[in-house]
Amino acid sequence: MNKLTLAKTHDFAGSDEPKLTVVFIHGIASDSSAFSKSIAHFEAMKSLKDVRFITFDLLGSGKSKKSDEFNYDYDEQLSALKNSLEEAKINTPLILVGHSLGTFIVTRFASKYAGMVSKLILISAPVYTKEDLNNPAFPLALKAFEDAVSIKDRNIVKEKSFINSMKNIVLDEKNYDTLSKINLPTTIIYGDIDQIIASYNYPTLKKQNPNIKVHKTVGRHGVSHEKYYLIGEILEKELK
Repeated sequence: MNKLTLAKTHDFAGSDEPKLTVVFIHGIASDSSAFSKSIAHFEAMKSLKDVRFITFDLLGSGKSKKSDEFNYDYDEQLSALKNSLEEAKINTPLILVGHSLGTFIVTRFASKYAGMVSKLILISAPVYTKEDLNNPAFPLALKAFEDAVSIKDRNIVKEKSFINSMKNIVLDEKNYDTLSKINLPTTIIYGDIDQIIASYNYPTLKKQNPNIKVHKTVGRHGVSHEKYYLIGEILEKELK
């Protein structure tokens, strides 16, 4: 198999010598356009002109490669992300921002390639414990999520990329442990009426890992303006 890479859908910095690079990784049944409004907001901020903003589509999504030969698992997505970051020739500190499924991808990436990443920002992170995954009610919650996704596209939940991403990444029992042991600054941002993410696990997670900060905003699961306004503030502080 040829070297896996992701489709780079946006790459811009307001200065010739950026001081920071921020890479955005989207969620399941989505693509990098989920960050369009947030990117436009950040690039309109004069205080962030020294930041380079990059977005990628994950394998099986948007403009990236799709194939029935793919497993759509961590090995493939992390390999493709690493190759794509190397091709982007990033020479500044790197912040990875993930939304939903993307939070699993960037957390596992930072755990595996710790030296490449300086900070994580996780939007609407679904932090499930082993107890959650084994709860008899959990499949009903997943079915409700799939039904919500199917409103926009009836066929998407039948695609291999969706099925395998759920099985191999979202439902991986190691996800909670990976985040609980992450060894770099990590900020979780979530909406107060998000029913997908199991936010009741956040307090315990914070106690287990002092690197983690949690910010609650109003809203549901998406990349809302409340969330990206807060990210903008975090990036401003990072530059100071």
